[in-house]
Amino acid sequence: MRLLRTFAAVGIAFFGLSLPEFSQARGKTIYDFKVKSIRGESVDLSHYRGKVLLIVNTASECGYTPQYKGLQELYVKYRDQGLEVLGFPSNDFGGQEPGSNSEIKRFCEINYGVKFPLFEKGAVSGKNAQPLFGWLTHTEAQGGTGEIQWNFEKFLVGPNGAPIKRFRSGIGPDSQELQSAIEESLKKKAP
Repeated sequence: MRLLRTFAAVGIAFFGLSLPEFSQARGKTIYDFKVKSIRGESVDLSHYRGKVLLIVNTASECGYTPQYKGLQELYVKYRDQGLEVLGFPSNDFGGQEPGSNSEIKRFCEINYGVKFPLFEKGAVSGKNAQPLFGWLTHTEAQGGTGEIQWNFEKFLVGPNGAPIKRFRSGIGPDSQELQSAIEESLKKKAP
């Protein structure tokens, strides 16, 4: 019990959370969050209950931007098995997402044929991070916790709504490591 209190105190100090916020964050799943679509509509993530999710912070003017093509290919390949790819544009890193939501949507469709859901542009790091990303970056998953370092970091969330694994930007959608993790997660998908 003493070790648990020490861990909680370290977590509270390190992540800047109050005790009530720390306690709430521990019991949450992805289904406790609402976000806005790229069209500005409210989306309750409980809509994706039982699905495997690949959540990616994206940008249109980044060296990793071609990953959009691979993400779309993953979406097509695994969608019928229960995978959803969710893209969250952000201008946090190097100002590489300067466009409006409508410009981002058009860019993704025209240049990469993106059909997977895109969400409203917003912060994914620092004190202004969207609550979803505050939770993702501070919830234990294989691959670690902590702030997002760059565009196109990926969070694999299991069908139970809990993060499974985190992949840094350099791990592309075509990597065997990512595809194997997706396939393993889909085996555990809720009926």
